[in-house]
Amino acid sequence: MIKKNVWTKYNAKQLKEVEAFADDYKNFLDNAKTEREAIDCIVNEIEEAGYRELNTLIGTKTKLKKGDKVYSVWMNKSIAMFQIGSEPLENGMNILGAHIDSPRMDVKQNPLYEDTSIAYLDTHYYGGIKKYLYVAIPLSLHGVVVKKDGTTVQLNVGEDEDDPVFFISDLLIHLSGDLMNKKAAQVVEGEALDLVVGSRPFVVESDEKKKDEKKNSKLTDGQQYAVDYEKAEKEESGKISGAVKRGILGILNDLYGIEEEDFLSAELEIVPAGKARDAGFDRSMILGYGQDDRVCAYPSMRALLEVKNLSRTGCCILVDKEEIGSVGATGMQSRFFENAVAELMNLCGDYNDLKLRRCLANSCMLSSDVSAAFDPMYAGQFEKKNAAYLGLGPVFNKFTGSRGKSGSNDANAEFIAHIRGIFEEDDIDFQTAELGKVDVGGGGTIAYILALYGMNVIDSGVAVLNMHAPWEATSKADIYEALRGYKTFLNKASLMNE
Repeated sequence: MIKKNVWTKYNAKQLKEVEAFADDYKNFLDNAKTEREAIDCIVNEIEEAGYRELNTLIGTKTKLKKGDKVYSVWMNKSIAMFQIGSEPLENGMNILGAHIDSPRMDVKQNPLYEDTSIAYLDTHYYGGIKKYLYVAIPLSLHGVVVKKDGTTVQLNVGEDEDDPVFFISDLLIHLSGDLMNKKAAQVVEGEALDLVVGSRPFVVESDEKKKDEKKNSKLTDGQQYAVDYEKAEKEESGKISGAVKRGILGILNDLYGIEEEDFLSAELEIVPAGKARDAGFDRSMILGYGQDDRVCAYPSMRALLEVKNLSRTGCCILVDKEEIGSVGATGMQSRFFENAVAELMNLCGDYNDLKLRRCLANSCMLSSDVSAAFDPMYAGQFEKKNAAYLGLGPVFNKFTGSRGKSGSNDANAEFIAHIRGIFEEDDIDFQTAELGKVDVGGGGTIAYILALYGMNVIDSGVAVLNMHAPWEATSKADIYEALRGYKTFLNKASLMNE
C-alpha cells in the first residue's frame, strides 16, 4: 500500500494552520501537566465557546435542544462534553475518547524525610516508566493539598523561570561499575526515586551564654581537649539533627500554610520541568512531556469545539487513570460517563433505561490513544509493514492487546470500512499499525471498556517517538491531520448496530 507523507499535500494556508494549531497545543501542554490542570484548561476554553455545566442545568431543569453544548466534570480529573445533534440520542452518538493522565511520580502520604543533611520527598512511580530516565533532570512539583478544614492549596513549583526545581540524584559514572552491569530495569530501583528538595539546615542559636566549666585537674591537656571535643560534637550534632527537614517544613508553612500532616490528604505529582518546544531544524516536531495522551486529548476537544450543526450528538470524553488500567472513580471503568449520558437524555426529555442502552450501543467511537512511531534506531522491535510513522497522519489500530491480542477491542471490519469511506470523502490521510512485533509489543487503551456497551469502537491516535519518556516527540502534521479527521468523524460517522 502507498503511504503518503501529509506534509507534502498542504498548501500555504494549511501550513500556517498547522503552525497555529501546534502553538495552541504547546501552550496546552505547558499548562496541563496533571489531570486537574488539564481539566482547568479545558473548562476555561469550552466555557468561552458556550458550554454549560451539566449539574447547573439539572438544578434549573433546563430543557436541551439541538446545538446546545454541555459538559460534566467528575472529581476534577475527568470530563465529558456534548454538542446536541438533530437526531434522537437513541440513534447513538459520535464519541471521541482519550485520556489526560500520563506516566510520572506521585508523592507518598508520609513523604518528607532527611538523610545525611539532604531532605527528600518519598515517591511512588505511576504508570509504565523507565526509571533511569528520571534521574539527574530538572523536575517540577504539581498538585493539591487539601487541609482538614477542606481548604485546597494548589502547588505548581518548578515551571516558572524564577522557581526552584527538584531532582533525583544519580550515581557518578566513576563509581557505577556494579550498576552498569545490572539490567536496565534494575539500575534505578523504585524506592530510589526520591526527590531532593533541600539541603540547608534551619538552626536558631540560643541567646543563653554558656557558663565556663572548670577543667578537670586530673586530666592531661590532651585528655581535656578530647572531652571538650566530645561535648562540642554532641552540641553540634543535636543542633543540626533534622534541621534540613525542619527548614523545608518552615518554608512550606510560610508559603502555603501546609503542615506535615497535610501530606496525608495531598495529591502531588512530580513531572519534568520545562516547556514544550519545537524540535528539529525544520521545526516539524514537538518535544514535550505528557503527549501520551494529551496529543489526542487536545485535538479531540478542539474538534468538538469547531464542528457545528451535527446530525448525531457529538461527544468528547477525556478521562483519568488509563495508565494504570482505567480503574477508580475517575477512570473509564467508572459509571460517571453512563450517568452523564442518562442525565443528558433526561434534560432532552427523552430518557428511559432502554433508550439509554440503545444510545450507547448505537454510538460510534474513536478511542484516541498514541501509537509507537517507527524508530530506525530500534528497527528490530517493529514490523515495518504494520508500523506507524511520523508524518503519515493519524494511526488506526484494529486491535491492541499483547501476545495473542489479549485484552484487545479488535474493531469490526464494517466499522473500519465506514471510517475509510468518510475519511476519503474529506481527503483525510491515515495509517494503520500494530504496537511492535508480535510477542514483542503490547498495550491497552480505553476502547474495550466502551465496547462493552456494544458500540463500534476503534483505537486511533497520533504516532509518538520516546513514548513514556520524560520528553516525547510528535509530528505537527500528524496532530493537525488528527484534528481534521476527528472533525470528519463527528460530522459524518453514522453506522448503527442492527
